Amino acid sequence: MTALSFADVEAAARRIAGEAVATPLLESALLNARTGGRILIKPEVLQRTGSFKFRGALNRISVIPEAERRNGVVAFSSGNHAQGVAAAAAHFGIPAVIVMPADAPRAKIEGTRALGAEIVPYDRVKDDREAIAARLCRERGATLVKPFDDPFIVAGQGTVGLEIFREADRRGLALDAVLSPAGGAGLVSGIALALSELSPATKVVSVEPENYDGLRRSLATGARSRAEGGAISVADSLMAPMPGEIPFAVAHGRVSHGLAVPDSDLLRAVAFAARHLKLIVEPGGAAALAAILGRAFDARGKIVAIVLTGGNCDIETVAKACSEYHEL
Repeated sequence: MTALSFADVEAAARRIAGEAVATPLLESALLNARTGGRILIKPEVLQRTGSFKFRGALNRISVIPEAERRNGVVAFSSGNHAQGVAAAAAHFGIPAVIVMPADAPRAKIEGTRALGAEIVPYDRVKDDREAIAARLCRERGATLVKPFDDPFIVAGQGTVGLEIFREADRRGLALDAVLSPAGGAGLVSGIALALSELSPATKVVSVEPENYDGLRRSLATGARSRAEGGAISVADSLMAPMPGEIPFAVAHGRVSHGLAVPDSDLLRAVAFAARHLKLIVEPGGAAALAAILGRAFDARGKIVAIVLTGGNCDIETVAKACSEYHEL
C-alpha cells in the first residue's frame, strides 16, 4: 500500500469501528461570539487514550499478519502515539515496546506504562530514537509502528475527517474550513484526504508551533522543508522538524495552507479550553483553537471545525496556563 485514496479511509473506519470513539462535534456560544464564526469542536481529547492517535495505531496493527503480530510492536513517541500503540497492542493481546524521550510529560509516560507497554527512555537531544527502535525490532522480531509516516496510520487518522463531515452534513452545515494541529502531518493529511472526496470546497488548514512549522514551509514551497527549530516548544507533540514523506504526498494539493502560532497563544488556548469548554487540552492539542482565538485564522462569518487532538499533559501545565491567562 503506497498511494492513498478515500477508500483507504473508509476501510480504516470499518476496521476501528466499535473500538475507537466516534467523538462528537461540540459548540460553545462564547467561542462563536469571540471569533465571529460558527465553530464546531472535534474533541479527540475524549478519544481512547486521550488523543486521536489510537485510531491510526489500531488500524495499523490490525493489518499486521497474525504470525508476525505475535512478536509484538515497537514505536517511538513523546507520548500520544505511545499510548495509542500501547492501547491498540493491548486490544490484540500483544507486547508493545515504546521508545520515549526521558523528558516527556509525566502524564504521558505514566499513561503508556499503565497500558502495559515497556518503556525504553532516550535523550531527545543526543540519541537517535529511530535507530533505537530499529535495533529493538531486529532483536525481538517486532513490527515498527511509525507515528505518522505510514499509509495505514494516515488512513486511520483520516477517520477524524470522515466523522467531522458526516456530523456536519447531518446538521445541514457546509464547512468553510477545518483546522488541525500538525506535527508529522499524519492527521491533517488524513483529514484532507477524506474531505477532498466528501467536501472539496472545504479548506483544510494545518497549525504548528512557531519554529516547528515544517508543514507550513513545505506547503509554501511545494517540497518537504525543515523547520527552523530551536528552543523546545510547550507543544511537545508537534515538534517534528518536517512532515513525513507519505503525509506530505497526501497533503500536497489537498491542505490549503499552514499557520504557525506562538507558545503564548497555545497556553492561552489551553486556559480557554479548561475554563470555558471544560476540557483538558494539552498545548499541542490546542493549536487549532489557538489559531482562531489569536486570529491567525479569521473565522468571522465562517463555519469552521477545529480538532482538539489530545489532552495528555501534566495538570500543572493546565494550572500554569490558567494562572497566566485570565482573560476570556
